[in-house]
Amino acid sequence: MTQELATSAPVSTANALELEDLEVEYKVRGAWKKVLRGVSLSIAPGESYGLVGESGCGKSTAAFAALNYLPRNGRVSSGSIHVAGKDLLAMSDADVRTLRSTQVSMVYQNPTSALNPTIHIGDQVAEVFTLQGVGGSEAQDRAKAMLQKVQISDPTGVMGRYPHQLSGGMNQRVVIAMALAKDPTLLMLDEPTTGLDATVEAEVLDLVAALRQEFGTSVLFISHNLDVILRMCDKVGVLYAGRVVEQGTVDEVFHNPRHPYTVGLLRCIPRAGARKDQGRLDTIPGFLPGLGETLPGCVFADRCALVQDVCRTDEPPLYDVGAGHISRCHFHEQAQDLPRNTSPVAVTEERPAESSDRVPVISTRNVRKTFHQDGHEVRAVEDITFTLAPGETLGLVGESGSGKTTLARLLLGLTTPDEGSVVELDGVPVAGAIGKRDREQVRSLQIVFQNPDAALNRRFSIKRIIGRALTMLMGTRGEQLDTRLRDLTHSVRFDVRLIRAKPTQLSGGLKQRVAIARAFAGDPKIVVCDEPTSALDVSVQAAILNLLAELQVKNDTAYLFISHDLGVVRYLSDRIAVLYLGRLMELGAAETVFGPPQHPYTEALLSAVPHVDGDERPRIKLTGEIPSHADPPSGCVFHTRCPRYIGDICKTEEPELKEVEPGHFWRCHYDVDELRTLQQSAPETRPEIGVSGGQRGAEPPV
Repeated sequence: MTQELATSAPVSTANALELEDLEVEYKVRGAWKKVLRGVSLSIAPGESYGLVGESGCGKSTAAFAALNYLPRNGRVSSGSIHVAGKDLLAMSDADVRTLRSTQVSMVYQNPTSALNPTIHIGDQVAEVFTLQGVGGSEAQDRAKAMLQKVQISDPTGVMGRYPHQLSGGMNQRVVIAMALAKDPTLLMLDEPTTGLDATVEAEVLDLVAALRQEFGTSVLFISHNLDVILRMCDKVGVLYAGRVVEQGTVDEVFHNPRHPYTVGLLRCIPRAGARKDQGRLDTIPGFLPGLGETLPGCVFADRCALVQDVCRTDEPPLYDVGAGHISRCHFHEQAQDLPRNTSPVAVTEERPAESSDRVPVISTRNVRKTFHQDGHEVRAVEDITFTLAPGETLGLVGESGSGKTTLARLLLGLTTPDEGSVVELDGVPVAGAIGKRDREQVRSLQIVFQNPDAALNRRFSIKRIIGRALTMLMGTRGEQLDTRLRDLTHSVRFDVRLIRAKPTQLSGGLKQRVAIARAFAGDPKIVVCDEPTSALDVSVQAAILNLLAELQVKNDTAYLFISHDLGVVRYLSDRIAVLYLGRLMELGAAETVFGPPQHPYTEALLSAVPHVDGDERPRIKLTGEIPSHADPPSGCVFHTRCPRYIGDICKTEEPELKEVEPGHFWRCHYDVDELRTLQQSAPETRPEIGVSGGQRGAEPPV
């Protein structure tokens, strides 16, 4: 849609979405349980509204209610829903279906599950136009044009593929293309960037922002990532236990929070530059109220450090605190003086002093892994060499497909490395396959997976899950097993009264604590943490990060910490390793890697991360997709996307991993002084990136 067409189109004066005193209930075991408790919010035409809060607070329920798409056991018990001025609850089923197909779209958290795995991408996008009465080749042409609109570089090729043949970021773009194909009045996005790496997340957010401006679409953005909400939204509502407890512009709410719950959420975030040796992250004590629980006073009273008797008996009204900012708290003027729940002392104070003669707990030399697929060699990991000291955390970052998980599996023995690869524990080489390692070596290397639901057997009790690990790894049995099990659950702050529960009866945070307890059952020397907090709320994430740091100090355990959340990596890591296409591009102390000079790939990764405290660097966009491991580019493998591309030397000569400063290594043709000058210059004086000419800063070949 051109700007001329956009301005000449009739402008609707009705709000894109308006919820008024909305109450939603779910029927559980024959009884109706209240989920939303009088939610009121409105989204003006062209406005973006963020809805934040912990898992279980009712965010997705509010979105499904706005679509009249509640599950069979759900109902709207009172209140009203208006979409573009139309009363949704008064519509017939046929009218609701028409509304969904023409005016309202939704982008779900997991794009792969939102797409049909048996239908080509092109047919799925074309179906949206077919439902609008467009048929045949025209629907296919429009589908191709829509894929181009969401910046898919090869729309013809993508149309002929299935969802499993695309990356998560590509699938998310396809889902957004389908959602915007009908030019909706209202676009709902439910955690659309969870699980995406920093660069893909930034691309998806840029895409949504650009298309929102072009189409004039209103947006309801649901997320537990407060940094993303600050970047994407005009207004924000903070939801807790089905109640909107604070609402206003994002700048006002995030920089002048006036409800204890909002203050608590903001304190849980690892701020720019936060490190474990500077202090623990604050946390929010307790848990959300149970489904349908009667709450006569403030819904947050049981977890609030400012609580007084009036909070438990009288529900606070919405106080107007100025600038369109409202707060549902009797003591909103004291909210920012909320006492910390967590001691601010550093979690590494008791760490023993480093000794120059300490043997690395794990070291690798020239680790490689080549897979064979369809007659091609796929070099997933190439010449990885590093060491990890006792009690040290090495953060492993890079885009999806860079080889992070493959490297972790090689260390664990779950994948066998190529011949000539060396992995040593305490200076002693170990077999590549886990089946050839002895019990001592197996228990020395353990892992905490990203998804505890998939990692824990839902049929077993917590006692059996942890007890089995103790028996298998340590040979612990009888009374000694019960004692060790109690000590272990206590060390991860798990309520021993829940020891006979099953994983399905626990919250996400409690399940992840069980997974951590199981990993520490064998007193490991190294624990691989593979995205252990990516699916958790910020409050639970803070508690898990504090726990990991405390266990590290107590046990002198080394971590290999894999994450796409660079703020989390910076908080927990002592050193950072940056992977791209299976190669180690940069390695050094965390503070060194996070500050210039840094490898151009690291520079681009960091520039893609939004920060709730406003500490953002100028964005550097990477062009094109990650090349195939089966056919990597010649020379520097990053040269096809590099924002600091020099010229022919990048295409013809592969740079070696060299030490550019004491303890700081990178794989780049630039020297340290050149990059320092480029990266430390002010944005307005910084040399232009992407101009032609074959000089430093020239445009990389596609």
